[in-house]
Amino acid sequence: MIGSFLNVCIHRLPREESIVTPGSHCPGCQRPIRFYDNIPLASYIMLRGKCRYCHTPISFQYPLVEGLTAFISLCLFIKFGPSWSYLFYFAFIAALIPITLIDLYHQIIPDVISLPGIGVGLLASFFLPQITFLNSLVGVLLGGGSLFLVAIGYHWLFKREGMGGGDVKLLAMIGAFLGWKAVILTILLSSLIGSVAGILLMLTKGKGFKYAIPFGPFLSLGAVISLFYGEEIIRWYLYLNH
Repeated sequence: MIGSFLNVCIHRLPREESIVTPGSHCPGCQRPIRFYDNIPLASYIMLRGKCRYCHTPISFQYPLVEGLTAFISLCLFIKFGPSWSYLFYFAFIAALIPITLIDLYHQIIPDVISLPGIGVGLLASFFLPQITFLNSLVGVLLGGGSLFLVAIGYHWLFKREGMGGGDVKLLAMIGAFLGWKAVILTILLSSLIGSVAGILLMLTKGKGFKYAIPFGPFLSLGAVISLFYGEEIIRWYLYLNH
């Protein structure tokens, strides 16, 4: 159900439309979607991926996001059990999902997600055993500040924008939820994954070095890896350098 709502956010937020009204409707024929045609995952299968009335194809994004959200919820529940950690980190990753797809589609990261997310992350630090308020606050400053300096430096060197303000706010939100150590790991992981993806894109699509690749999805992926495996990765790294 939450994944279904995230699909609404992905579709409407870039268009600056209300996520409340009007109700769900077919983008082809504009007819309202009945409740029995709006059951997450099941309705897509029963309708064979098409609108009941005009047979306009329904994007595979819809069941993908619904299934991914459910899978993430299960993984978090296995890791944290019924706890504040589960609730806050589920809210965190639920915010990263629309951020990732909106950035992929439109190369923007909506402030309406990232800015409140910073506040929620700071609030969460009072409830989570994994992080303190100071750790969260330093994470915000380190996350937002580091990318802000990168953006300023890139613009000064190349006279064009290389890092958007949305990425700065996103990493600040990640720092609020995960703390400053995870910010460093997230930057390293996202840079590594992004570099590999960029090289593959240049090789397969013939894109040049100036081709714009959204960084938000890589930051989100790095944050999720840091959340689930950050401590193990840090211990492994320290062991190798012992």
